[in-house]
Amino acid sequence: MSLTPRDLAGCLLEAGAVRLRPLEPFTWASGLKSPIYCDNRQLLGFPDPRGQVVEALAARARELKPTLIAGAATAGIAWAALVADRLGVPMAYVRPEPKKHGMGRQVEGPDAKGHRAVLIEDLISTGGSSLRCVEALRAEGAEVVAVLALFSYGLPQAEAAFAGAALPLEVLASFEVLAEEARGRGILDTAGSEALGAWRSDTVAWSRARGGA
Repeated sequence: MSLTPRDLAGCLLEAGAVRLRPLEPFTWASGLKSPIYCDNRQLLGFPDPRGQVVEALAARARELKPTLIAGAATAGIAWAALVADRLGVPMAYVRPEPKKHGMGRQVEGPDAKGHRAVLIEDLISTGGSSLRCVEALRAEGAEVVAVLALFSYGLPQAEAAFAGAALPLEVLASFEVLAEEARGRGILDTAGSEALGAWRSDTVAWSRARGGA
């Protein structure tokens, strides 16, 4: 049975990969306060849903006919390796920036030149880091045809960034589906849902109102 967006949302919540704390916000590395925190690496510890996620990513990637699967470091690497193995194609990963020693590479693995690449991400927040990976692959001579991700916060910044780059972004589970599943499970009440909506409409203002960056 194929993995539906709602199935994945449930898996993310059950595995603790997505946590919701509207009243006690998390602090992201950027300093922003947020009512939601996502670490999809937690899902790697659950073989059955992990396999379903890999099959879902591989099924969509297969339709794009890639000759290279790339993973965004670090959280996208494991998913990319599993998908590449499922498809039987080469795999590479992309560092946030070039190494400052050795060969000074940013794209690690086989030469990406001439490849038709799909980038695998575990999470999309603003989209900036993903698009920097895309730029690195293109600089190596790869044609990047899409970014596939497990989950996205659905922030307006990300939608604008991918639209500006004219690059397709596809996610297995959306913010809306996850919020609906969380409400159905009693994890979110009305106040919590409203807090999540307010945060997503203006992440900076929401954060600053709670002492964040």
